[in-house]
Amino acid sequence: MNLNQNKLKASVILLRIFIGWHFLFEGVVKMYNPEWTSFGYLATAQGPFEWFFTLLIGDATIGWVDTLNIIALMLVGFTFILGIFERVGAIVGAGLLAMYFLAHPPFPGLTQMNVEGSYWIVNKNLIELVACIVIYQLPTGSYFGLDHLRKNKLKTQEQ
Repeated sequence: MNLNQNKLKASVILLRIFIGWHFLFEGVVKMYNPEWTSFGYLATAQGPFEWFFTLLIGDATIGWVDTLNIIALMLVGFTFILGIFERVGAIVGAGLLAMYFLAHPPFPGLTQMNVEGSYWIVNKNLIELVACIVIYQLPTGSYFGLDHLRKNKLKTQEQ
């Protein structure tokens, strides 16, 4: 194993842990804030998928949407921070980020509502989505995380 591979692994491990912290923090903050709901974000959705996000804000669905959002955020956070099942976390994270991006796409001609900053095509959701794809392609839990411990335990049991 050469020095460049070790640097790449260390970089992806840091990326994984930092993104995991971001997801976990967002999930915990939403869970402990009784006033939080995704209603406002979804109600102001725009772009080609506005119709889909409008379907999610009904009285019968918004509670489920909020709960599933919190669970998904925390799932990604735990898998990334702990370094286990990170590919599952990466898929869930990329899916969430794709939905956040598509609810308020930073496309020319669309007024940016309920977003931080002013973007044009590329925003933080899209960047973090691509980072989740990198983590999916280069899982690091087998080097640093619970997956490493799990695999070593399985090896020990086989011997």
